[in-house]
Amino acid sequence: EVQLQASGGGLVETGGSLRLSCAASGFSFDDYYIGWFRQAPGKEREAVSCINMRDAKTIYAGPVKGRFTISSDNAKNTVYLQMNSLKPEDTAVYYCVVSDRSCSFYADRYDIWGQGTLVTVSS
Repeated sequence: EVQLQASGGGLVETGGSLRLSCAASGFSFDDYYIGWFRQAPGKEREAVSCINMRDAKTIYAGPVKGRFTISSDNAKNTVYLQMNSLKPEDTAVYYCVVSDRSCSFYADRYDIWGQGTLVTVSS
């Protein structure tokens, strides 16, 4: 069974840091594109970042560029999202997602969605 498990969310103060993890079971990340999306209460989901597991190329959405870093540990079949300088507007449920086509800021490019992990940034 193919599963994605996101973890690492929690409550943090403005300016703080968190590291999210996305672990896969049932398949290998090696040939895929692994991304993060987020959805804040009352808002549409938005892309955060994505990494090409073949060559480690990454993309970042404008609001998180320079603050968030996506990385991978292929041996552990895990992708990380290091989030620094967190702001209240980063509060959202974060989802890890998988595409077999490319990294994209469009949600419909991703075929597998994991359960989210909640990040709350207090002001």
